[in-house]
Amino acid sequence: MERIKHTLFSDWHFMRWLRLIIGIVISIHAFQSRDILSGLLAAFLLFQAVLNTGCCRSNGCDLPYVKKKNNT
Repeated sequence: MERIKHTLFSDWHFMRWLRLIIGIVISIHAFQSRDILSGLLAAFLLFQAVLNTGCCRSNGCDLPYVKKKNNT
């Protein structure tokens, strides 16, 4: 339970706030226009914002670091 609280209430950076705001705006639009596709996009963005997930969460986009040996 503590881990869930920690995930939800910590590490709120700019991109997480941006996903939350865009998700809320798109969900309001989807509700008003009764558009399912916009609703799915809003749900996806809100899911990412609340759970702090994305493509680069655990350095998934980083290249592996290979240290070259110097043979001199």
